[in-house]
Amino acid sequence: MTIPLARRRYRLLRLIAAALLVVLVISLDHSVALAQDNGQDNGQDNGQDDAVRLADDAPPGMPTDPVGIMRKLGWMGWVFLVPFVGATLIALWFSVERLVVLKRNRVIPKPFVERFLEHLRQGKLDRDTALKLCEQSDSPVAAVFAHGVRKWGKSSVEVEQAIIDGGERQVSQLREHLRVLNGVATVTPLVGLLGTVIGMIQSFNDLATAGAMGNAEQLAVGIALALLTTASGLMIAIPSLIMYMFLSGRVDVLVMEMDHLAQSVVQLISAEALAEQPRRRKRTGESKQAV
Repeated sequence: MTIPLARRRYRLLRLIAAALLVVLVISLDHSVALAQDNGQDNGQDNGQDDAVRLADDAPPGMPTDPVGIMRKLGWMGWVFLVPFVGATLIALWFSVERLVVLKRNRVIPKPFVERFLEHLRQGKLDRDTALKLCEQSDSPVAAVFAHGVRKWGKSSVEVEQAIIDGGERQVSQLREHLRVLNGVATVTPLVGLLGTVIGMIQSFNDLATAGAMGNAEQLAVGIALALLTTASGLMIAIPSLIMYMFLSGRVDVLVMEMDHLAQSVVQLISAEALAEQPRRRKRTGESKQAV
C-alpha cells in the first residue's frame, strides 16, 4: 500500500467518523427537545388529577428516538451498541477501500496493456526494456507480466508457470479485506440474535417476578425492544453481504481478463514464439513485396 493511498483511507475514515458524530448529535438534540416538551406539558397538567391518573394507567409506549430506545434497553442496549457501530464503520471503510482498489483502470490500465502488447508483437522490446516498463506501471496486470518477462526466452510451459505463480499473488491481494466484509455479514446477525435472546429472557424474568399477568403490555414492549438488536444486526449484515458478493464478482471478472492477457504475453515471449518471429517477419515482408 502506498503512502498516498494510506492518506486517502485515513481521510475517508475521518469523514465517516464525523458524519456518524453529526448524526448522533442531531439525535441527542432531538431527544432533549422532546424531553423538554414533555416536561412543559407535564408541568401544565400537574393540576389535573384525572389526566395524571389516565397517564399512569396507560400502557408503556415504544420509544422512537435512538436515545430513548437505548435507555429502554438499559445496559443491554449500550453493550450491543458498541459492536454494531464498530461493524458499521468496518463495513463502510473496507467497502469504499475495495471499490477504489478494484477499479478496472487501476488493475488493468488499458493504455499500458495495449502499448506493451503492440511493442511485443512488433519486436521493439527486449527482456530488460519490457521488465522496466512493467515495473514503471505499478499495476497488478503489470506485475503478472513481469513474472513472465523474467522467463523471457524460456519454454512456454516455464513462462506460463511463472505467470500463474505471479497471478496467484495478485489475486490474493485483490481479494484482500473481502473476508472482513463476509465476516461482518456473518457475525452481526448472530450478535443481534444474542441480544434478542437475552432481552426476552430478561422480559420473562421481569414478568415472573411481578407474579401477575397485569404487565402484559410491558412484556410486549420488552420483547419488541429485544427484537431491535436482531433488526440492527440484519440492517448491517444485508448491505455488507451484497457488497461482498459484488466485489467478489468484480475480482473474478478482472482475474479472467488478466489471465487472457497473460496468455497473449506467453505466446509472444516464449522460446517457441521468439523462434517463430523471424519466419513470420519474412512472410510478412514477402507479402508486402508481392502486393
